[in-house]
Formats: sequence, structure tokens, C-alpha cells
Amino acid sequence: MSRLFTPLTLRGVTVRNRVWLAPMCQYSAQDGMPGPWHLVHLAARGTGGFGLVMTEAAAVLPEGRITPQDAGIWDEAHVQGWRQVTDALHAQGATAAVQLAHAGRKASTHRPWDARTGSVPAADGGWPTVGPSEVPFDGLDAPGELSPGGIEQVVDAFALAAARAVRAGFDVVEVHAAHGYLLHQFLSPLSNHRRDDYGGTLQNRARLLLDVAGAVRVALPDDVPLLVRVSATDWVEGGLTVQDVGTVATWLAALGVDLVDVSSGGNVPARIPVGPGYQVPLARSVRAASGLAVSAVGMITSGAQAEQVLVDGAADAVMIGRPALLDPMWALRAARELGVAPDADGPAPVPAQYLRGAWT
Repeated sequence: MSRLFTPLTLRGVTVRNRVWLAPMCQYSAQDGMPGPWHLVHLAARGTGGFGLVMTEAAAVLPEGRITPQDAGIWDEAHVQGWRQVTDALHAQGATAAVQLAHAGRKASTHRPWDARTGSVPAADGGWPTVGPSEVPFDGLDAPGELSPGGIEQVVDAFALAAARAVRAGFDVVEVHAAHGYLLHQFLSPLSNHRRDDYGGTLQNRARLLLDVAGAVRVALPDDVPLLVRVSATDWVEGGLTVQDVGTVATWLAALGVDLVDVSSGGNVPARIPVGPGYQVPLARSVRAASGLAVSAVGMITSGAQAEQVLVDGAADAVMIGRPALLDPMWALRAARELGVAPDADGPAPVPAQYLRGAWT
């Protein structure tokens, strides 16, 4: 029996397998509204056998978008756009998950494939950014320091977005606190130089994340799982460490968080020792420190490799990112590699329309 293709239950949701689509920005929305690209992109991964399909970062405020083309969930109008996506995923038996996000000082930037880099000028649709302190990200405009009132607005925005996510049909909600975006910026001493209750000690730097997680948990029905994505290290001396994040994860567990999605980096330029499964030890550390379920991500490219992560007890699920961009059937290929039989209603669900192409 493959560990990768066994169900995982979190609260009232049972995910059919442990191959999950990682959140990856598509930079293809207009005014935050998901469109045909998002429907086709995400539904294809549901058809391709992924147990849980997570959206890209959906901004909880318009100024929280990474680029002007980012998806959002700050307005009631977005609910119907996302409902088309969740309906399509549910039709294929996949669990629909949304990532709620605010980019902070890394907002208002150009898309990766645009010719220009840096911050988008106001004349081109950009906006002033905010962060914990007036410390710019490398190559971007300096943010304004988020005021106490602004902090309250952010907390409320995450909670309201979570309620919209439920109305849009999402089964699982994730709070994005990784990759150098706003909640990570507050967590890291490299970007948080505040002298109030949101700066200084680890507990103070974690306060915004804990406030957000607590507010989102209250906004969600009891049977809806809450995930938090973290960067377990800044990969820079003096920055956030995996020990820090293990401690924060214990605080998140006390608030009702069900799983920590463990990634790393993104807050400052760093030398990252990239290699196959390079972030898996970080997931193992957070799991051991907190007792929470965790997912692992980062250069996991084969079914056998993903299976071993789970067999070794390093994680409870595996997030597949870039390999799934070019192969929406990655999960079913992994099942074939591991000898899991195709079954229209099982953990390796080949749609009836595709059974002629399935293995026997």
C-alpha cells in the first residue's frame, strides 16, 4: 500500500491522497477576479489526480497583491468567480483549497515575464506598499510602516476573506506567512524593526500572524481545516530560524491550526542550498517541535521520492509545485510509478473519459 495514496483527514475534510498541488501564482487575473485561465489550470490538476488543489495567493486587500494581475478575494464579487473553480474541482473529487495572502513590502511589482522589474509606478497601476518597518525589499520601493489601525485592517481582511472562501465553496483555507510576504516580514527580525508590541521578541514579531490565524479560525466553520504556510528559515545569519518557526507552530496549534505547510526563504536575498528535497528536513523539524501535521515542498520530482518523504515520517503530505506546471497529470503518473491501480473513485482517480489511456 502506497503511503502517498492513502487519504488524510483534517477536521471534517478527508483528502483522497497526499499529493497536493502547491499554490503558484499565475498573474492572470483582472481586478483580482479569477477567469478562464484559473478555471482550466486548476481543474486540470483535479482531473490529474491531485488530492488537494490549492489556488495561487489570493489577496485579502487590493494593495496586498504581488502584481496588479494577482487574484484576489477581497470583494464579494470574487466569490462567484472562485465558485466556478471549486465546483469543477469537486466534480473531479478533489479537495479545493485557497491561500489567503498579503504581499506587504513585496506588493505592486511587475509580473516575472514583464520586461520591467522593480515596483510598478502609480501611472501604470501601482500603489504604495506597507510593511512592518520602512525597510525595502531588495530592488523595490521602501514601504510605509503599517500603523496600528492598518494592522487591525489586515486582521479583519483575512477574516472576511476566509468567510468569503467558505461561501465560494473552498474546503480548506491556508494563511500565507512565507516567502517574504507581509506576515513573514513581521516574523523576521531582518525586516521587522518595530519597537511596539509587534516587534522585538519572537512572540511580538509573531503577534500579527497569531492574530490573523485566530481571527480566521473564528471565521471558519469548525469542520473546515486551517493551514498556515511558513518559511522555516531566512537562510541568513540573524534571520528567522527553524527553531523559531517550530515555536511559532506550537502557538498556531493552540489556536486551532491543523497543518503547517513548510517552505523557506523569500524575505531577503540568500544563498539557499537548493537540491532534491532540500526543504524536507525543515518540515520534519517543525513537525517534531509542534506535533502538528505538516506538508513538505521543494524539488520533489518523482513518486518514489514523495513516497519516501512520508514513509520516513518527515511530513504528512507532499506539495508538488513546478513539476505540476508542465504535467497536470503528475499525481496519476506518480501512482503508476508506485504501482497504485487506477480507480475512478479511489486515491488514484482516473476519469472515466481517460480510462482508455490508463495502465492495467
